[in-house]
Amino acid sequence: MHIRRTLLVNAALAAFGALAAALPAHAQMELKLGHVGGPGSLFELSANEFARRANEKLAGKAKVVTFGSSQLGGDSELMQKLRLGTVDFAIPSSVMSSTVDAFGMFEMPYLVKNREHMKRIEAEIVWPSLAPMAEAKGYKLLGVWENGFRNITNNVRPIVKPADLQGMKLRTPKGVWRVKMFQAYGANPSPMALSEVFVALQTGVMDGQENPLTQIYSSKFQEVQKYLSMTGHVYTPAYLATGARKFASLPPDVQAALSAAARETQAYVYEQAAKLEGELLDKIKAAGVKVNDADKDAFIAASKSVYEEFGKEVPDGGKLVEKAIALGKGL
Repeated sequence: MHIRRTLLVNAALAAFGALAAALPAHAQMELKLGHVGGPGSLFELSANEFARRANEKLAGKAKVVTFGSSQLGGDSELMQKLRLGTVDFAIPSSVMSSTVDAFGMFEMPYLVKNREHMKRIEAEIVWPSLAPMAEAKGYKLLGVWENGFRNITNNVRPIVKPADLQGMKLRTPKGVWRVKMFQAYGANPSPMALSEVFVALQTGVMDGQENPLTQIYSSKFQEVQKYLSMTGHVYTPAYLATGARKFASLPPDVQAALSAAARETQAYVYEQAAKLEGELLDKIKAAGVKVNDADKDAFIAASKSVYEEFGKEVPDGGKLVEKAIALGKGL
């Protein structure tokens, strides 16, 4: 009996020793990146490309793991989790204007002309002015990526002029200035998490919504919407954001690898965004959605009050907008 017990103990110790030898000396640090984009969305492509580049640079010191389709929460929830440190990265877009008022400049209709204009705004306004404001609220920006030019889908009628939006129940992301903009156009806007929008459109709780084509298609809104109106009313950047305190706690070499990967990913994001614009419009049309161009001059004229209010309510808001407009001259 004693001999058998000894043999069993020795076997168990040998097995444990083999297992311990197979394990790394230190468990690899996992860094979670959550976003709201569905399969095939620009957010998914951006997140996966960043993870690939970051993990290559990290060389086993840590590993970035991505979670899309709001698995770790919607935009507002992800922002809270960044501050708490329970999620390491997120890709906020419009929600930034609910966190830092000055980010509302990107809610101003027809402000950003194109990606070259956005690069100038990034260099002259985002990094020197907006990024420090975000850090003061507990967030660190590592990269400026893209959500895209936004267009309107609905089940009521084609939208050519602002008057066509009169009384329409329209989902918007959480951002005070997007709501104000569509109120100025006569719509009835309601903020809602992206993960809830498909059912809201399908059941008629909402008549329509507005998003870049990549979010429209990857969210399958073409299955529950009749009209797509190419308003291009707002260009929304997206940001790779992390919690400032959590990021500061990481080893310097890990911080450097993540920061470099975030900046390098931008070229890929812009390339994919431009490619998707044409491809997805054709796919949405093929799904039976009726597409029309909008009278952008009419929308610009109807946007005047939103610019005026932003300039009055947000400290230095008017100056930031004026600077952004000036940076677009000649493009």
